[in-house]
Amino acid sequence: MAARRAERLVNLVICLLSTRQYLTAERIRDAVPGYESADGRKATDEAFKRMFERDKAELRDLGIPLETGRNSHFDAEDGYRIKRGDYELPPIEFNAAEAAAVGLAARLWQSATLGEPARAALMKLRAAGTDVQDDASPGAVPYLDASDPSLPALLEAAQTARPVTFEYVKSGAGTAQVRTIEPWGVLSWRKRWYVAGLDRDRGEPRSFRLSRITGPVKFVGVAGAFDRPEKVDLLEMVAGSGQTRDRVAHVRVTGPGAASLRRIAETDDDGVLAIAFAEVQWLARQIASAGSTAVVLDPPDLIDAVVGRLRAAAAGVGV
Repeated sequence: MAARRAERLVNLVICLLSTRQYLTAERIRDAVPGYESADGRKATDEAFKRMFERDKAELRDLGIPLETGRNSHFDAEDGYRIKRGDYELPPIEFNAAEAAAVGLAARLWQSATLGEPARAALMKLRAAGTDVQDDASPGAVPYLDASDPSLPALLEAAQTARPVTFEYVKSGAGTAQVRTIEPWGVLSWRKRWYVAGLDRDRGEPRSFRLSRITGPVKFVGVAGAFDRPEKVDLLEMVAGSGQTRDRVAHVRVTGPGAASLRRIAETDDDGVLAIAFAEVQWLARQIASAGSTAVVLDPPDLIDAVVGRLRAAAAGVGV
């Protein structure tokens, strides 16, 4: 839809919502920006009539309840209006648990690709008078990091039952291997994201940490290509896979830019954080995203990983 036409339709809807009376086509022509004013020429009048008929049809196709009627028996022609009660959505009400869930979803997407739509949705809910708990205290609403680049694609794949393939670096391995899975679900456990499902290459259920996925996640099948088992405990699949945080890094932080690192730290000794971790690249990404507000003190392989990410970012290479 052209921008001028879209703007005219919006103006028309606003005009028809702003009155309780039926407005004739000529009154609408004078009141709504975008319609050419009458100049006494028949061609101009015919052009307006064709445009107005198209606009009425467009509004009805969009599901907008455009009414036709007359204000009294003395009116010579029909008029138009939009009843506000038929057009507006009913009040949206959440119970305490539902409101907390919406707030939690907003925190999830605050650093992911759907951040802007999530913020827009919250604004609309608040405008409708809905109390959304997106600013609850850290103890009430857990911190969720959604910076893993593969998260949106895997969420979509799990929701639509589409197989995917990706390169994965197993713990202790130096090179990536191609894995193809049927994702049953994506979950967060101990501040890490995992995808769990059927590993087609191994022929058995497996879970994969998102921070170890390198490169893009690619769809290799159509939606609905597999059925998720009815009785499957994704948390047990992840928790039972032996994922432990057996290493500790020390990071010096300054300023508010390191807030995400402070949230995952075990201790904070006058600006020096002790952070338990198992995956070097995952923590390197968190530290690199903090920029100059964070400096790794140890271990050496983590220092090298952060330096590598910063150099790649400076060179314009995605990591």
